Amino acid sequence: MNKQIRFLVALFPLLLATALLHAQLNGSYIIDGRITDDQGNYLPGATVLIKGSSFAAQTDSAGYFKLTANVKPPFKLSIRLIGYQPQEFEVRNANSKLAIQLTTQSLLVNEVVVSASRQQEKLMRSPVAIEKLDIRALKETPAATFYDAIGNLKNVQMTTAGLTFKVFNTRGFNVPNNFRFMQLVDGVDNQAATLGVPLGNAIGPSELDIQSVEITPGASSALYGMNAINGMSNLITKNPFVYQGLSVSQKVAFNHFDGKGGDGPKPITETNLRFAKAWNDKFAFKIDFSYLQGTDWYADNHNDFNPQPVANPDFPELSGANNPANDAWNKYGDNSNIQIIDKNNRAFNVHRTGYWEKDLAGDYHVKNIKGDVALHYKINPKTELSYAYRVGDMDGFFQRGNRIGLRDVVVQNHKVELTAPDFTVRAYMSLESTGNSYNMNPLADNLEKSFKSDSRWKADYLKALNDAEDKTPNDLAAAHRAARAAADAGRFTPGTAAFDRQVYLIQHVNDWDIYPTSSNPKDTTGGAALYQKSHFYHAEGIWNLRRYIKFADVLVGADYRTLEIFPDGNNFVDFTRPLAERNQPGGKNIWYGKYGGFAQVAKTFFADALKLTGSLRYDKNQQFSGKVNPRLAAVYTFNEKHNVRFSWQNGFRFPSLFEAYSFVNNGQVRRVGGLPFIEKGLGYYENAFYTSTVDAFTTAVNRTINNEHLSKPDAAAKNQNILKQSHLGPIKPEQIQAFEAGYKSVVADNRLFIDFDAYYSRYKNFIGQVDVVVPKNGNVSVKDSALLAAMQDKAQQNRYRVWANSTSTVSNYGFALALTYEFDHNWSLSGNVNYNKLVQDKTKDDALVPGFNTPEYFTNVSFGNRAIVPNLGFNVVWHWQKSFYWQNLFGNGTVPAYNTFDAQVTYRLPNISSNIKIGGSNIFNHQYYQYVGGPTIRGLYYATITYDGGFKKKKKD
Repeated sequence: MNKQIRFLVALFPLLLATALLHAQLNGSYIIDGRITDDQGNYLPGATVLIKGSSFAAQTDSAGYFKLTANVKPPFKLSIRLIGYQPQEFEVRNANSKLAIQLTTQSLLVNEVVVSASRQQEKLMRSPVAIEKLDIRALKETPAATFYDAIGNLKNVQMTTAGLTFKVFNTRGFNVPNNFRFMQLVDGVDNQAATLGVPLGNAIGPSELDIQSVEITPGASSALYGMNAINGMSNLITKNPFVYQGLSVSQKVAFNHFDGKGGDGPKPITETNLRFAKAWNDKFAFKIDFSYLQGTDWYADNHNDFNPQPVANPDFPELSGANNPANDAWNKYGDNSNIQIIDKNNRAFNVHRTGYWEKDLAGDYHVKNIKGDVALHYKINPKTELSYAYRVGDMDGFFQRGNRIGLRDVVVQNHKVELTAPDFTVRAYMSLESTGNSYNMNPLADNLEKSFKSDSRWKADYLKALNDAEDKTPNDLAAAHRAARAAADAGRFTPGTAAFDRQVYLIQHVNDWDIYPTSSNPKDTTGGAALYQKSHFYHAEGIWNLRRYIKFADVLVGADYRTLEIFPDGNNFVDFTRPLAERNQPGGKNIWYGKYGGFAQVAKTFFADALKLTGSLRYDKNQQFSGKVNPRLAAVYTFNEKHNVRFSWQNGFRFPSLFEAYSFVNNGQVRRVGGLPFIEKGLGYYENAFYTSTVDAFTTAVNRTINNEHLSKPDAAAKNQNILKQSHLGPIKPEQIQAFEAGYKSVVADNRLFIDFDAYYSRYKNFIGQVDVVVPKNGNVSVKDSALLAAMQDKAQQNRYRVWANSTSTVSNYGFALALTYEFDHNWSLSGNVNYNKLVQDKTKDDALVPGFNTPEYFTNVSFGNRAIVPNLGFNVVWHWQKSFYWQNLFGNGTVPAYNTFDAQVTYRLPNISSNIKIGGSNIFNHQYYQYVGGPTIRGLYYATITYDGGFKKKKKD
């Protein structure tokens, strides 16, 4: 999308809004007024509804509302706001200026959710655990964005990949590209299909358009199907019939208060605009726009994946900065293990030098431009037809097997929806293009190889090492430093024009597989460009049969979705081509689809004290046989306040697109999907060793040469039993059996809210990745000298990272407890504690490690007052999590414990319908990271001014 098209797309909604503003209202009555609490504070965000109709409005930041309807008084208004008792108010004529006062009530007594059962129900009686952020909590959060605030909810683990890219997870098995957690915006799945990851809020709504956020932790497959095995979130936006007017916010923030590089703090700006208008309760529209830019968090961790004594255990002097096999977390191109034997018959593991991410990424400047337009039409007062278009253009960084630099990623959504009290029909399509994105590891690899091939570099290093050992026979570390300097002489140096040109060239070459064969940079054919395109189509319908079935509440639904992938020649290829021709862009598109349906029955007993719910879902994927997902749940209410629930469900997760179809050469290791036809001609099912055993074999051979002074063939023969053959097979759907129990109550005169849940989940065929090595010649069942030599030479190997199933049974369990206490005069104290634990019944030769990647304990505590004095409020949140061990195929390592404080102060300016919010995330500027390879995060400090004006009643003559 070029600049002209982007400009027209951005300009069109504004032109439309300008034209519509000139439309005239005919035959309408205007009711307006102001809503306050029992202390006289203005109440924004209250919903005002004409009872028995669909005419509604919302109060602005000064507590004002204006409702335009063709209903003639007298009638009753129903007023609702979270944290206050619902109230009805009679209107006798349209000329009255209303003054309405609400009384404080516990936060969640009457709160309604929709995500737990796909229909409205009271949160207190939800059959499964569910968390919710309402519009008031979103306004009062001290987090830098409302999206960050979700990470403070019970059960939720937030992973920050950068300013523009954040990922949720619940109940373990966390990764930055989370296949197991579904993220919806108004029911639309916002995943980027080829990237294989939900894009967080990069294409989601602005803070001005959010009504609420609902999170369902744990398996939700029984109602939502694939990719909801760990949980789901749903961002619910404001309906333009209810939330009308103009809202604008401007945020100025600063991060990087660490003095790193001597360049000082970096500015961040974010501009949001929302406008909505309705006419005669028939037609309404809204536009929502957001623009953010700033400097992303740096990923510059120097921890070593390959330290002593792993790298060269027989030479303790080659440790720390002197480790010739250094493989730093955020340096790439330094993981190609090269075995060198010097003239003294000493064997060393040596890596190429590689490049730091900060040099490859440039200045880390990122942007996120996003917007949406929605048109709504009421066919009758209770049936609404809508069309919504949403587009986002983002930069950022994310991580799967390697770090990916995202540049100009554009995702567009089109949605058509018809809603009525008894049914919803929705269809949408998503279009994705990765723009000018690139993969860090192929970029670094090709930088190294475009300067000098591995074989040439190895020969130069060995010659220089032998020469240096003659000059400094008693200083082995100095000899290796001299050898590296000689082998690296003339390489592309960060900060030079030649380096910048070569980086640009490789970033824009699409083929990752063909490496240069000479030292001439012009001969470079290996690239790092991430050029991917996909289309994603989805249709679904949900129907409540209450009109036809009276003995119980019966809900049925069905859905269909398919992904269309355009082969890019790197991540996704045309598998109908011969093996030697696959890695070329274009060819036959990949289609990957499924369909399914469900039925849910709910029935109450004992004067509605007991509610039983049962559901059954069937899903069929085009590559796998159909699967059935049942769920049973019971909720019992004691004394109208104490709610106890139990649930069980079975869930299946079909492999994601990337897990099924990928075929990518990623840093000299080809990552391949688990479908059986991909393996044909490659041999990694029956002719492969586990990579971990090949690496251990190489190290053992080196040690034998060094300590027993055997020849290389003899040392290899002595250690051949270390090599273990893998026995992988085609991928299968992942299955979960999930049990959950919970308790919710409001006690102490409706001041103390208690929410507790505990779970146990058991996984079968857990999906992960396994590294294997296939010899280019020979059979792994015959360990002759040629095969053993090949296992010490990467040039004679094909390495694969295969999506496969664990043969072990994987289980996890845990609990979460949340408490909220409302004091007098708007004081509030809340907190939650979360516990999660992994249990793996490991079977023999199971090399798949299901990285749990979740702290055993983490907690959040919040304290605040929304009106400590009139128009002034504050909130403080403390987060702490325990240290834990991170495991995935990017690398393993310990994530240290950390704690942070977020704080904000808000001052309301009701006379101009505005407020000023000043605050910070991690206000004490502690340094921490959340996963291995991820960015280092410090404090971020902001000031935001928001104008939130509804339509005001004009003065009468």
